[in-house]
Amino acid sequence: MTVMGPRTLRIAAGVEAASLAVLLANLLTVHARVITSLGGPLHGTAYLVTIAAAWQVTTAAEPSARWYALVPGIGGLLALRRVRKTPVHTAREG
Repeated sequence: MTVMGPRTLRIAAGVEAASLAVLLANLLTVHARVITSLGGPLHGTAYLVTIAAAWQVTTAAEPSARWYALVPGIGGLLALRRVRKTPVHTAREG
């Protein structure tokens, strides 16, 4: 079983936010069908990967990051920010 790490969350959150920006820009300007048909599934997949990665990266120390990941568009970036703010405890610290 492969465990997703913070790098996966960072990449998926970036793709999710960028694809949403492209879809919204397309909607507000030319509304090209090809952009919608390619960008929609890409955004949906990035959204699901963001949720899965946030669920695996977070621990009991930052359970709110899991809920932030559910916000479409920017949730992955919010979850990533929350994960980075939480201090990492080692076994020596107890």
